[in-house]
Formats: sequence, C-alpha cells, structure tokens
Amino acid sequence: MMNPFRFQTVPTLIVEFGAARRLGALLRAQFPALQRLCVVTDGFLHTSGLLNPALADLAAHGWHATVIDDVIADPPEHIVLEATARARTAGAELVLGLGGGSSMDVAKLIAVLAPQQEQALSDMYGVNKVSVSRLPLVQMPTTAGTGSEVTAVSIVTVGEAKKMGVVAPQLIADLAILDAELTLGLPVAATAATGIDAMVHAIEAYTSARLKNPVSDTLAIKALELLSRNLLPACEDGHNREAREAMLLGATFAGQAFANSPVAAVHALAYPIGGIYHVPHGLSNALVLPHVLRFNAESAADRYAELAEVVVPGAAGNVDEKTQALIEKLEQMIAATAIPARLRDVGIEREGLGRMASDAMLQTRLLVNNPRPVSEADALAIYTAAF
Repeated sequence: MMNPFRFQTVPTLIVEFGAARRLGALLRAQFPALQRLCVVTDGFLHTSGLLNPALADLAAHGWHATVIDDVIADPPEHIVLEATARARTAGAELVLGLGGGSSMDVAKLIAVLAPQQEQALSDMYGVNKVSVSRLPLVQMPTTAGTGSEVTAVSIVTVGEAKKMGVVAPQLIADLAILDAELTLGLPVAATAATGIDAMVHAIEAYTSARLKNPVSDTLAIKALELLSRNLLPACEDGHNREAREAMLLGATFAGQAFANSPVAAVHALAYPIGGIYHVPHGLSNALVLPHVLRFNAESAADRYAELAEVVVPGAAGNVDEKTQALIEKLEQMIAATAIPARLRDVGIEREGLGRMASDAMLQTRLLVNNPRPVSEADALAIYTAAF
C-alpha cells in the first residue's frame, strides 16, 4: 500500500539555452504589471559581465533593476538583513535570485522580509515558522548543484559558525529559469563540487527515512542518471553544452526530489565543515559522502543497490556488493575531478573533529531523515574515517 504524501514544487519551470539574454521579456510576460525588480547576486558574477545581457534585456523591457551583489558563500545574517533593507528602500516589487545557492537563498528571505516588518528573520528559523506572505520570486541558477531554485529551504550562518535553516512553503519560487549558457566555463572545482552536491541530494532523497514518495523517487533516479553520466564530461570540457544542460536539469530534478523527501546525515555532517572551516557546501558534502554511505549501508543497502544500477550500469552481485560498487564508483568520480578528498586536505585539524561531531548533532532537522540513527560517537567515527 502507498503511504499518503504531499508533493510541492515551483509552479512554472522554463528550460531554455540563452534564456538570460531575453530575461526582461520572460519576466514581462509572467509579471506584466510590475516594474521594480531586485536582482540578488554576488560580486564576482556582477563584475565578470556574465549578467550584462540579462540586465540589458531587463532595461529594454521597462524593468527598474536594483542589483544587490554583496552575497557571499554561507551568507551570514547581517548580509541578509542589509540586502533586505536595500530592497525595501528601492521599493522592490519582484525579487530575482541569480547565481549560486547562496544568492538564491538570500533572494528567498528578501522576498519574505522586505514587504513587512511584523516577523523578524530570527523568528523564521525552523520548519514552517514563516507566518507572512512574500513578494513575487524568480530563481535563476548559475551552477548545477544546490537545487535552491526549486526548494523551500534557505540556509543562513548565525553567529560565528552555526548554520540555521528557514524551511517554509513561502520560499518556493513562482518561476525557475534554467539557462545552461550561464554555466558554460564554470571552473572544474566548482563544477565538480556543485555536481556532487546535486548527486547527494538525489541519493539522500531516495533513501530518506521520512516523506520518501514515488514522485521524489522518480525525480531522484532521473537526476542521478543525468548527473552521474555528465559530471566528468562537464569537468573535462567546460563548454560542453550537452553536458551542461544535463547537469543543470539533473540538479533541478534532485532539488525537487529532496524538497519533498528531505536530505539527511551527509548534509548534517557537511554543515559544520562549512560553518567552522568555510569549506564550500558542495565540497563539504563530497568529503563525507562515501563515509556516510558506508555507515548507512547496514540499514539502506537495498536502496543503495537500486541506485547502483543507475550509477554503475551492469553492477552485479547481491545488495551488499552493489552498494559497495556504488560507493567505489562515487569515490572514483570524486578522485577523477581532482577536488580534495580528505578533511585534512581542506585545512581541518584532527583536534577539530570533536567539535564538528558535536555541532552535527544540532542538525536534528536533517538527522531525523537518515536511514540509520547517528550518535555523536558515530559522527566522530565518520569524520575520523574522512580525515
């Protein structure tokens, strides 16, 4: 018998190579009455000129755009609040997240914070704590990884190193636009880390202990197929359009999957790596992925074996052997991209593992989804294996 489930996603998805060049026209068709737009991005994308065709087309179609370009990775609260104040001052009627996951995450929060001052950001952390409506929201990713364009999650760094999530249906955008042209030439390290992040989303969605459902399963399988077949070609040739398009679509499918069948211990253990040591999120996931899979294998081998048939076509043997084949293939892919594979390679000291294990235990929102319970001692053992 099928369990009841609820599946939510972005109501409109546009997939079009070169869409950024006619962004003004696309948004004018979707939001004919609006004029004042807030573009949330990062300094590199703005100064690199990558956004210039999009900004030009926005102007050509009567949009008054305010560009907020001070988003940084793992955005701290003050960045979100300062950006919100600027959007409010500009009288923004529409928010566009254009960049990586951090830019899209900040855009979500601006959309709920800018039009009101009744509910503070500090009251929104957690699941379903947002009590206000938001401005219209559009997301346009420039990396194939986070899936933030289709999720209801925004991650903020609170204090020195603590990552907090706002999870609420209000954060689901009205429109997501996938233009693989924006990802052409993305450096190998960023391509690899964001691509593996997306693969983690698919793997964890498929094996989630809570809210796993047939729609997420279908999306996760297709995502993993697209991502696993195209990650290395995209790394080898940054201008391989076919591979870039497949990676971007795969990342979005994985995002839709985990937005409804949530991620678990890989992410829970990755957050302290990013929060304390400022390692990029995708790379943090890649560092612990094989070790969490080995830990989970005794509880999730049946499902890992099903995923092995996607990632390692022709994988033979029983479920344990197929699980081992999956883990080894993922390790080979990580090695082939030449991104760091050990915690020590990104500046983490052995003395820091205990604090990371303690911090990981705070991620109860994620750990509850893991197919096998994780204690602090388990987390320390996983970090030690990854060291």
